[in-house]
Amino acid sequence: MVASGKNIDHKDVIVEVKDLSFYYDTVQALFDISMDIPVRQVTALIGPSGCGKSTFLRTLNRMNDIIHGTRVTGTVIIDGQDIYKSGMDVVSLRRKIGMVFQKSNPFPKSIFDNVAYGPRIHGIKDKVKLTEIVERSLKRAAIWDEVKDRLDKNALDLSGGQQQRLCIARALAVDPEILLLDEPASALDPKSTAHIEDLILELKKDFTIIIVTHNMQQAGRISDWTAFFFEGKLIEFGGTKQIFTNPVNKQTEDYITGRFG
Repeated sequence: MVASGKNIDHKDVIVEVKDLSFYYDTVQALFDISMDIPVRQVTALIGPSGCGKSTFLRTLNRMNDIIHGTRVTGTVIIDGQDIYKSGMDVVSLRRKIGMVFQKSNPFPKSIFDNVAYGPRIHGIKDKVKLTEIVERSLKRAAIWDEVKDRLDKNALDLSGGQQQRLCIARALAVDPEILLLDEPASALDPKSTAHIEDLILELKKDFTIIIVTHNMQQAGRISDWTAFFFEGKLIEFGGTKQIFTNPVNKQTEDYITGRFG
């Protein structure tokens, strides 16, 4: 891996990945990934389909654990804790690290119950407290004004863009530190995509955001840091401006300029 651009001050690092390899049974999907991810900034993961971006993203909250036969070597340290050590509370980890998927996946429940779901799971039953959390989360996800008069309506009646922002609100409701976004706008129209991008730029004031995107322009617009993956390897990682204007690695340049991928 080639590092490029500005260096990250170690005190600003929230995620430290060291020599991370990942296997689906006997098939190796990630090879010796090492990178430091800074707090309250946007890090974009780019690269062609099947290069390991989403697999890497899911190693950060151990979502790959639910797939039979997977195996991890190396370390992922978040807030000073090795998340793969034995005895790690995975439920607590996933509360700290929210995730929003490519396809919006609201529950077939009311808008209110979608957002209140996580807090309820974590033991909050008080209706007044839940109402406060739902309102705050929907405001943070920039969808409150659109849904405040129909919180009891089915979330599946919302448009695609609204459903995705609702899923972001649902992730925010448990007060995570980190948000993982797996191509959150790939299925959306340009207007809805712009909403999501504006939202990401607003949310990074309070949250660390790691986003997988196939959209080069999107990565350039919203991220502070960019990591280029190819065939399970981290080829180059650095400041987004540096990666896009003066990459160190020829392979990175070829991908960004559209010569392959």
